[in-house]
Amino acid sequence: MPCSIARTLAVVGEAWTPLILRDIVFGLTKFDELQRDLGVATNILTDRLATLVEYGLLTREPYQRRPLRHRYELTEKGADLLPVLLALMRWGDRWTADPAGPPVAIVHHGCGQLTQPTMTCSGCGQPLHADDIGVRGGPGARRGPGAYLLPGWLTAPGRAELRNTAPPPRITSAGRFLPASGADED
Repeated sequence: MPCSIARTLAVVGEAWTPLILRDIVFGLTKFDELQRDLGVATNILTDRLATLVEYGLLTREPYQRRPLRHRYELTEKGADLLPVLLALMRWGDRWTADPAGPPVAIVHHGCGQLTQPTMTCSGCGQPLHADDIGVRGGPGARRGPGAYLLPGWLTAPGRAELRNTAPPPRITSAGRFLPASGADED
């Protein structure tokens, strides 16, 4: 699938995954801590943690030998999702918070101040809003689902034929997405 958002959601879009990542960011790294905080069934948590390790978002290291127990830590790849988690948190704080206010506040360790996640242009530093941005094809652009917003492709001759050129992804029995020509199912 050519859309980066769709590919990302195939990895982290399952409902428990952002919550697991949130807890690990906030310092809960052991299975029993995660299970107790989230209230998720152990088989689901086991599967989600294995998937996050498999995709390289977490590492799994033993911290106890008898019985064998593991601790989970973010990798660089996993830590790169922090802005996404903070953006989801900010949206929830604004639009779905309890009348008493948000349940947690983010403190910047560098200055000790409360902070809010913001998104700014990497070129000029100005805040970004939905009506301030547009899209254009990047180096990996190709025709297929998620690519129809690229300028020129919407009005291209034969646009109707473009809609069905890319086969849809397959979904494995475990709910994972695979490219239509992709790897073996699990």
